[in-house]
Amino acid sequence: MMARDDEKSSRGIFLANTVRLLVRGAIISTVAVTLSLALAKSVKAQSVYVQPAINGHQPPVWRVAPAHGILLKDLKTGRVLYEHNAGKRMSPASLTKIMSALVILEKGQMDDLVTISPNAARAHKTHLRVKAGQIFRLEDLLKAMLIMSANDACLAAVEHVGGDEAQFVVLMNAKATALGLADTHFSNGCGFDNPDHYSTAEDLATLSIMALDEPIFRELVREERAIIRPVNGQHAYVLHTTNKLLGHIPGVEGVKTGFTSKAGRCLVAKVSQNGSDLLLVILHSNRRWSTAKSLISYGLRVSEVPH
Repeated sequence: MMARDDEKSSRGIFLANTVRLLVRGAIISTVAVTLSLALAKSVKAQSVYVQPAINGHQPPVWRVAPAHGILLKDLKTGRVLYEHNAGKRMSPASLTKIMSALVILEKGQMDDLVTISPNAARAHKTHLRVKAGQIFRLEDLLKAMLIMSANDACLAAVEHVGGDEAQFVVLMNAKATALGLADTHFSNGCGFDNPDHYSTAEDLATLSIMALDEPIFRELVREERAIIRPVNGQHAYVLHTTNKLLGHIPGVEGVKTGFTSKAGRCLVAKVSQNGSDLLLVILHSNRRWSTAKSLISYGLRVSEVPH
């Protein structure tokens, strides 16, 4: 009887020791894999985000890329001063409205009277809370969609100019093709996420440069505040810019912000200061304002015109 008990005890000890060894081995393997991945990520961060100095000026260095896509361009020389994944297709969020505005300016009349449809009044996310049946001048809707990125104003303008949103999107994509934006395609007029709705930092820079040639667009995107009213009512809608660079960095002249859960925080910024002209595109960033300030400061140093 005792021999049988001793046998059971020995077997139990053997099994326990075996389990401990297996667990220890699994832990060591897990730690090794984790360290390996961390090292690989660190090496990647060091090799990807450190860029060579230009004219003796060192660009910002980040341990982790501050955005999924970046393009900083000197508009006077055409030189790219900083870039990261500038040709990668991504969701552009409300940067889409740059193209919508360009098509509206090309196909619409600013004095047109636009009746807000029930569909436009239901537009979600950022909106003015306009009411179905209200009538606005097309230019005022353009102000709302560019200054505060109002989706209800955008959709109303899009429906008016295109007949409906689907037909307007056809015009947007035709314009993208005409401008040579090979990595851009739109599925809606305001910037909602969709697998078939994408652009790149490079394409958005080209688009923004074209849009800034339009005097009305150029004037509106640099406005910090505006007031609009429906022509068939007295309620005033106050528009506050979504661009936190305006009024805080000298020479900032717009252009547009964007945000969705998929696209992250996006920005196109135009800066003219001390003879320098810069265009910055940031896609999918969690800290676009600090990133923008660092890149703008660097760009101005690099492109500074001697006096």
